[in-house]
Amino acid sequence: MGAQLRAVRRRIATVKSTAKITKAQELIASSRIIKAQQRARAAEPYAREITAAVEAVVSRSSNVNHPLTTEPENPTRAAVLILTSDRGFCGGYNAQVLREAQALTAALAGRGVEVMPFVSGRKGIGWHRFRDKPMAGEWAGYSDTPRHHNASEIASALLDAFRRPAHEGGVDELHIVYTEFVSMLTQRPVIHRLLPLQIVEATERAPGPIPVYDFEPSPERVLDELLPWYIESRIFQALLDAAAAEIAARRRAMKSATDNANELLEKLTRDANKARQAEITQEISEIVGGANALADAGRS
Repeated sequence: MGAQLRAVRRRIATVKSTAKITKAQELIASSRIIKAQQRARAAEPYAREITAAVEAVVSRSSNVNHPLTTEPENPTRAAVLILTSDRGFCGGYNAQVLREAQALTAALAGRGVEVMPFVSGRKGIGWHRFRDKPMAGEWAGYSDTPRHHNASEIASALLDAFRRPAHEGGVDELHIVYTEFVSMLTQRPVIHRLLPLQIVEATERAPGPIPVYDFEPSPERVLDELLPWYIESRIFQALLDAAAAEIAARRRAMKSATDNANELLEKLTRDANKARQAEITQEISEIVGGANALADAGRS
């Protein structure tokens, strides 16, 4: 009986230590999530304006012949940028992103398109290395606090691949898979095609007069200049959104782990009390039995 009580007490000590760790991680994530949200919101205006500028060039120019907007007739290779985290303790955050990336890879393979994965985050890199999956590019060390130069480095590698013909090692399409921050309780993995741009005819006309643009020296040259800025802004916005989603997922996962640890502590405490009560009862029974035996021996 004493051995059982000691085992329960050791487990209680272990669970308490785990609960301290998960509670600390929850508090750290809670302190960082607000700043991550603010950084993501602060980058939105620039991303929105640079996207509007690209749309203006495309929609206000006739017969624009540019890789940015031209659909390849027979695409053979596509680059897929996968944004994962550098650290764990964030529940199913990375599993969901990698699952979406695998679904996209399968869909592209069904069209006869070879996928070149570009992976950001140690968890995604480790996942690909463990399965011996080749990677065209990898970056790590900044998933929860991305900087603009991180996005520039990734964009440079992707644009270099996009500008090369597919038969020379380049790609025909650029896709990105990351986790979108919706709220503190909801983060969802999303897939976007960065290049070529998907042109959608507007069904409703914007209010006010349609602005008239003159592009010098040509719309194609303007798109050449806007292309790096556009890709950098989209990737940077995705990195910031993924960072906020990662921290929110970590906070939710750590809160759930802390709650589970507290519930387990309550159960183990009851088990320890029962074991202790049984031990006391057994000791009392042994004392009473011994006293009765002595009394019987004295009468005889």
